[in-house]
Amino acid sequence: MVAVLLPLWGLLHPPGVLAAIDPAPASFVCEGDPLLAAVHRGAVDAPRIPNAAGGTVPGAFIVLQWRGVSLQLPRTNNAGTPSYSDGRWWWQARDPQHPDFAQRRGDWEAYHCDAST
Repeated sequence: MVAVLLPLWGLLHPPGVLAAIDPAPASFVCEGDPLLAAVHRGAVDAPRIPNAAGGTVPGAFIVLQWRGVSLQLPRTNNAGTPSYSDGRWWWQARDPQHPDFAQRRGDWEAYHCDAST
């Protein structure tokens, strides 16, 4: 029953409400504006894929809410610290206090982010 009704929740409530029920969203300030980041673990187990760091497996994604935009970025297949990208936007938290956040607009445009206290 929950599996049927949960997708309807997204239609009835704005993204900010959904972020509140995501697993442990983290708060940041990026370029002076608040950003919420919620990592969703993937359900697929593929041990030959090189990046299982941080408990993420194929199918994992992150939802970023920033400046009125909600981005769902799939986990990349890069080794090392998990990173997430859709080809335009990119996120990686090698330093959890200062994650890397950027978007491609011809060249990469990087945004300075700090963890909220």
